[in-house]
Amino acid sequence: MRWDVSGWRRAVAAAILVAAGAAGALWLAGVQAKDDVRTPPQRATQLLKPGPLPELVLGRPDAPVTIVEYADLTCPHCASFHANVLPLLKERYIDTGKARLLFREFPLNTHSLIAFMSVRCVPQEHAFPLLAALFSHQDDWTQSRSTEEIANKLFTYGQQVGLTRAAFDACVPATDQLTTDRQRQLFKDVAAIGEHAAKAFGVSSTPTFFVNGEKLGEPTIAEFDKAIGAALKAKGL
Repeated sequence: MRWDVSGWRRAVAAAILVAAGAAGALWLAGVQAKDDVRTPPQRATQLLKPGPLPELVLGRPDAPVTIVEYADLTCPHCASFHANVLPLLKERYIDTGKARLLFREFPLNTHSLIAFMSVRCVPQEHAFPLLAALFSHQDDWTQSRSTEEIANKLFTYGQQVGLTRAAFDACVPATDQLTTDRQRQLFKDVAAIGEHAAKAFGVSSTPTFFVNGEKLGEPTIAEFDKAIGAALKAKGL
């Protein structure tokens, strides 16, 4: 199953008018997902190009198979993948050096975008534990009714991986205004990753996965077994 987010750009744009200003909202609202007609090898090359933020990576850099995940932190299907399928992927492929996972942001709404900003506030080694905590506690922080409430809840999870209040406040807004340079830059960069996914690769639902440039069907372990097996075979492994 996937979380269908057609129209997510309009929702995000409407929600961030106060935070980012009309120009920023219009910039996001203008993003249009388009079909990706490239071959898997061409797409694989494009997918590996660096974005505005460092990659969040699980696995060895020389792994022969690269899995790219586009996810939203408020998406229940993304949470299910991280709880039920990712542990099997790690055991079979990531921890054995056969594959690596690149996790990328595709925010659907301000809750998700702000939560991603908190993830980008911690060192790389703490990013996936924080992602896991946010996915497993979706029912808690996603119910927040104000920016202040969501910030306070997000801080409790960031604190568990060593994030200090001062560092958190520099990254994550506590009001409907972006008040620091770090907040403004993170907001822009996280949004840009989602924008690029829609425009360059036709991403319009979450979670969306690519295995060596080949778009995956359903994100089940059986489908990953097939896709990764085919990718390894293509490389003579």
